[in-house]
Amino acid sequence: MRFAEQWTSSTVVSTRNLTSLIREIVLEPDVAVTTCAPGSHINVAVMIDGQADKRSYSLVGPPEQGRLRIAVRLAADSRGGSQAMWALKPGQRIDITHPTSLFEIDWSRQHYALIAGGIGVTPMLGIAAALARRSTELTMHYAVKSRSDAALHDELSSLLGDRLRLHAGDEDARLDLDATFRALPEGAVAVLCGPLRMLEAARHAWHQAGRPASDLCFETFGSSGRLPTSEFRVRIAATGSEIVVPRDRSMLDALNAAGFEVISDCERGECGVCAVDVTAIEGEIDHRDVFFSEHQKHDSGKMCACVSRARGTVTIDTLYRPDQLPGAVA
Repeated sequence: MRFAEQWTSSTVVSTRNLTSLIREIVLEPDVAVTTCAPGSHINVAVMIDGQADKRSYSLVGPPEQGRLRIAVRLAADSRGGSQAMWALKPGQRIDITHPTSLFEIDWSRQHYALIAGGIGVTPMLGIAAALARRSTELTMHYAVKSRSDAALHDELSSLLGDRLRLHAGDEDARLDLDATFRALPEGAVAVLCGPLRMLEAARHAWHQAGRPASDLCFETFGSSGRLPTSEFRVRIAATGSEIVVPRDRSMLDALNAAGFEVISDCERGECGVCAVDVTAIEGEIDHRDVFFSEHQKHDSGKMCACVSRARGTVTIDTLYRPDQLPGAVA
C-alpha cells in the first residue's frame, strides 16, 4: 500500500500557544528522526470518547535534534481530535508514525508560489526553507481571517522577507487566486495547503488560467467541509438496515464497525480507494475529498467514506451478495 505506516512511540517535550487557537506541540520519538521530506506529516494515535483513533498533522519545519514540531488548531466543529491533542502535557507518551510527505513537488523548476490558508501554513515552513536554499524565485501567500491568527508569521517573515505576503481578512487584504495564478510565469509550480473551499477555488482558478493540473500541488485537511459536522445515517440498499454515523466518527469507521469491511488506504480523501456507491440521498452529501471532480461531486453517485459526510440519510450499495451481508446465515 502506498500509505503504509510505520508506528513508534514518542514523548511530549513541550507545548505552547502560537495563537489563541493554535498550539505547538514538540514530540521526541523513541527512534530519532534526523531528516524527512519537506512538507511531511505524521499520524498521531488519539483516544476519543474511549475509542482509539488517529489524526494527521503536518510537521512545522524539519526535525531538530531528533524532535518534531506540529501545530494543532483547536476546532469547535471537529470530531474530537484537536481537543485530545490540546489536552496533552509534557512528559506524556503518544504513538506516532514516521514522517511522510504526500506533496508531489517538482523541485527542478525555477518559479514557485506557496499558498497557505489558516492552519495550512504548517507544512509550508519546511517547503519554503527547502526552496529558499535552492535560490529559486519564490513567493508565499498566507491567507488568514485576521492578523492575530497568523501562526508562524514571524518565522516565515525572517525566512522570506518581502517574498511573504499576508492576506488578512480583517485588513481587507483578501487573496485573489485568479490574479495570483495569472501573474505567474510559464512553467511555475503552485504548492497549496488549506481548507477544502480554498482547494476547490484554487483548482478552478488554476484550470481557468490554462495551467497544467500536475503543476498544482496540494494537501488537504480531510476534515473540513461545507456543512457542520453532525450525526447522519447510512442505509444499506440490499437490506434497508440503517447505520448511525456519530459526529465524532467517520462513515468508514461506522461501516467497518457494522461488519462491512470497506477497503481504504490514505483515509484523507485523496486516493478514492474507500469510495462507495450512493443510490439515494435524503438530505445532502458533504463531499470533503479531493479525489472526485466537481462534476462527480455534483452527481453524488459515489462518496469517499473516510472523510465525506452527509446531512440526513444516504443509501449505499455495498456490492455484497446477500449471503455475504453481515448477519447473513450460512
